[in-house]
Amino acid sequence: MATKILDSWALMALFRDEPCADDVESLLLKATSTGQHFLLSAVNWGEIFYSVHRADGLEAAEQKAQEIAALPIDIVGVGDDLALVRLAAIFKATHKMSYADCFAAALAKLRNAELVTGDPEFKTVEKEIKIAWLNQ
Repeated sequence: MATKILDSWALMALFRDEPCADDVESLLLKATSTGQHFLLSAVNWGEIFYSVHRADGLEAAEQKAQEIAALPIDIVGVGDDLALVRLAAIFKATHKMSYADCFAAALAKLRNAELVTGDPEFKTVEKEIKIAWLNQ
């Protein structure tokens, strides 16, 4: 399996048992069985954490963080990688997208990877990055 990036939208759909949750689960099971790992930007991890915290409280957010840690997902930190931050900033300046989504798009572009999402916000960059669209 080629490198794939998960957007926070995909994991939130799984956690909320939305219509495409089965598709996300299947992708994660396939990754587990083949030893592959998805990539998730630390900024998108934070987006999941704060979204769950706002909706369901800190304890629920901590539980979701533990669930993510158990999945075949490698968290890609920002650290001093200004190439990632720079490209995310360019996406933010040139497209109507949330800043967190810009990090997912930038990571996909820099890693020449496919972004897994169903978030329509990414339609503005679908000519610049590869996207595997999840059906809602």
